[in-house]
Amino acid sequence: MPTSPIMHTGPAEQLLTGLVERLATRLRGTTTRTGDGRLVVGLTGAPGAGKSTLAADLEERLRQRQLLAGVVPMDGFHMSNAVLDALGRHGRKGAPDTFDVAGYLSALDRVRAPDCPDVLTPVYRRDLHEPVAAGALVSGPGVVVTEGNYLALNRGDWAGARERIDLLIFLDVPEAELISRLVSRHQDFGRSAADAGHWVRTVDLPNARMVAACAHRCNEIWQLRPVGQADFRAGSVGRSGQCRIATAPAPPAIPQASPRR
Repeated sequence: MPTSPIMHTGPAEQLLTGLVERLATRLRGTTTRTGDGRLVVGLTGAPGAGKSTLAADLEERLRQRQLLAGVVPMDGFHMSNAVLDALGRHGRKGAPDTFDVAGYLSALDRVRAPDCPDVLTPVYRRDLHEPVAAGALVSGPGVVVTEGNYLALNRGDWAGARERIDLLIFLDVPEAELISRLVSRHQDFGRSAADAGHWVRTVDLPNARMVAACAHRCNEIWQLRPVGQADFRAGSVGRSGQCRIATAPAPPAIPQASPRR
């Protein structure tokens, strides 16, 4: 595990193109921790950082090159709503203790087995707000893509995820942008502006800051920018994992719940 992650700044297309080439080279050299034809690549970062979108793009590029073995999405290991209700944790769904961590680690162990066995993994259906069993298949040699908030977390059982991932990339997004994205996302799924703001303030932002504090455990940190946007100066990365950027917009106001009458 690197003591100082490598910083990359640029358009997603450019960074992904370079990543796929690097992965192809590593697979040809069989320089993987599994040692037998699979390479586990992780994308991590705060809620709203764009992990799922980037992962889908990476998967398609790998598929076109016949380099994709499959996916193990961390969100597939969400506890069901029924279990969250029984445990009294539904009000903070998405926090580290609302996942089947042991199940996730077991799935990573299975895909890393020397004989490259077929492995069925669960996926998360945002339209249902529930995990669905056996929603994805990992088969044959190649890259296994996993993405989620807590892949670099160093707390509890989550600490075991990092050692099971060959290359881990952290997506760094300014907090102001995260807030805007998250409020919009929750509203798209039916929450009022006040309810969306409350969830972002009480659940998403604390999780985002906890995740950022572990960025130093990743191999690389990516700061994405649109094609043609002027370069900006990327700051250093400390043990806190927070990237100190020269200038950043102030976080937008988060919608507040109206007082009850």
